[in-house]
Amino acid sequence: MVSRELIKKIMNREPSERCGFWLGNPLPETIKVYCEKLGKNSLEDIQKFMGDDIRWITPQYFSSTYNHPLEKKLRPWKEANPMGLANGPLSHIETVEEVELYDWPQTKYLDFTETINGLRNMGDYYRLSGFWSPFFHDLTYMLGTEDLLIKMYTHPEVVHAILNRLCGFYLDANELFYQQAGNLIDAHFMGNDFGSQNDLLISPDLFEEFCLPWLRKFADQAHRYGYHSVLHCCGSIYRIIIHLADAGIDCIHPIQVLATNMNAEYLAENFKGKMVFMGGIIIPPNHWTDFS
Repeated sequence: MVSRELIKKIMNREPSERCGFWLGNPLPETIKVYCEKLGKNSLEDIQKFMGDDIRWITPQYFSSTYNHPLEKKLRPWKEANPMGLANGPLSHIETVEEVELYDWPQTKYLDFTETINGLRNMGDYYRLSGFWSPFFHDLTYMLGTEDLLIKMYTHPEVVHAILNRLCGFYLDANELFYQQAGNLIDAHFMGNDFGSQNDLLISPDLFEEFCLPWLRKFADQAHRYGYHSVLHCCGSIYRIIIHLADAGIDCIHPIQVLATNMNAEYLAENFKGKMVFMGGIIIPPNHWTDFS
């Protein structure tokens, strides 16, 4: 069975001949270590050698995807405040009217040519794609993390208005992309970290108010096109996993197993048959093996 069909079966919670494998998206310095340890020359060589079943390609991170005539960036707030500190570009905003006046990205400047070409040449691997849509992180860049957490209580209408604009753009962008990509992709892969090492970053009530409705919309949109919905979410998120399942999320990545109640035993006992989990393998340095 080819990798693509194998992972589809696993995502559909059907019996499969083996477990799937994804190396993930290692940093360049990590790829260098892998190449040195395994005697390989590139990430592609490592993926083939290790039997990697999955590939990820998102239009969001191709510079050619957003072509504004004034060379404006798709997510200028990240460049303005990359650590999510105070005094983000929207920190001063206190009204919905001010939110509407902000210079939001526009879908008319999108071009998916590079992503589509990459998908066409990808091979028989399970394809994660769509816009990364990290709306919770975007909020921290825009407002600053502390201001965001405060505004959720003091100015909830402002946070909702920003999310309407932000997630509305991602949904519209995905709609255009999915229409072009068709069956070239298998799942929408989005990333929002809602957990710390010990618990959630915000209360379950705030998560349900501000985040869950949008996750449901992204999942519903993916399902309409016949795709799975995969959420990258670091940290201890065990308290909201059942809510993610109810919202239509099919799979959670990467499973931070040393975070509270995120080990395989706990997840299997509490969520078996309700969620697919991707990741969670720990190989201590003293157990590294020379696979060559």
